[in-house]
Amino acid sequence: MTNVIQLTPPSRINPQEARLGALLSCFARHRRTTDDVFWLKENAEVLNILECTGTQPGAEALNPYTEFYAKIEKRLQFFPQYYRFFLSITLDLEDLGMPGDHAERLIRWVADKDLPQSELSDLQRFEAVRLMTRRGVMPKGDIPALEARARDFMARSETFTLPNKKAAYELTHIVFYLSEYGRRDPQIDAQAKRSLHFAGLLAFIEQNADLLSEICIAMHYAGETPSPLWTDWLKRETALFHVEEGSHVGLQDDYHEFLVCNWHQAVTGDPAFVKGFAYDRMRFDHRPGRATPMREMSEAMLNMDARSGDWLTMRLHMEDALSQEAMTVLDQAETSSQHFADFFHGFARADQSVAR
Repeated sequence: MTNVIQLTPPSRINPQEARLGALLSCFARHRRTTDDVFWLKENAEVLNILECTGTQPGAEALNPYTEFYAKIEKRLQFFPQYYRFFLSITLDLEDLGMPGDHAERLIRWVADKDLPQSELSDLQRFEAVRLMTRRGVMPKGDIPALEARARDFMARSETFTLPNKKAAYELTHIVFYLSEYGRRDPQIDAQAKRSLHFAGLLAFIEQNADLLSEICIAMHYAGETPSPLWTDWLKRETALFHVEEGSHVGLQDDYHEFLVCNWHQAVTGDPAFVKGFAYDRMRFDHRPGRATPMREMSEAMLNMDARSGDWLTMRLHMEDALSQEAMTVLDQAETSSQHFADFFHGFARADQSVAR
């Protein structure tokens, strides 16, 4: 009689809590130290993504933050200039399951010191409003006027026909704050939605997965449907990330792009953070060799003596000036959005002559 023993190979994908435990351990303990402002930035980002997507890492996964959380009030009082990071991390830890009520005390201290009024940027003040109201505290200042200025910024669609990453990221973050990260209708008007489409076209042409992920997430929160061409490309880019572990690995990596690509996966209902992670230092790198059609396109148009804002007129000129790879991306961009012709008219800057 022959005994047949069936061997089941171990899965390369760990259970979710183990994966997230390793991921949080990496950011909390192995990439940077807690006295580094970039530690605050990285950990605020990863915790925010888990909290706003309803991803529960489990109690053990939060253990690496226990000491930091216990001393958070002392740190805030000594480093008040980083109050938004401290509030974000503390709120998210508690909402993810960390026992304690430090967040409300921190927020009331921030309110007493009126720290949001130390901000020059409306966007940073808007973030402070979002953080403080999570525990029912409204900061001082004219909040309706602040929101009105933010909405005026979003409605100026021509801003987003030109390469300007800062403006595009600010656009997405305003949607995040107005929507409470997808928890309520942000009441985005038609012009602001058009701005999101324009910014998405720029990010796709640039092949910028970091920015395009945020734009597609903002579109979901605003009730818009991103182009399947964009979301399918993001899914492929997310799968192509390489994770390297070990104490020797450098930290000049693409961790933020890795985080927001996986955030986008979670928002669309696809599995997120499915790589094999280690309880060690890790670096996150996207695939090399992406096309750079935006640079080619900009250089070609700058060198043209006569430009037209009409895409059908300019298309033949672009075919002559661009590489095949860049032209393929541009063709995909054209078919990805009904707003492409209007976007191109602004991008061409054909009517921007300076009066003499």
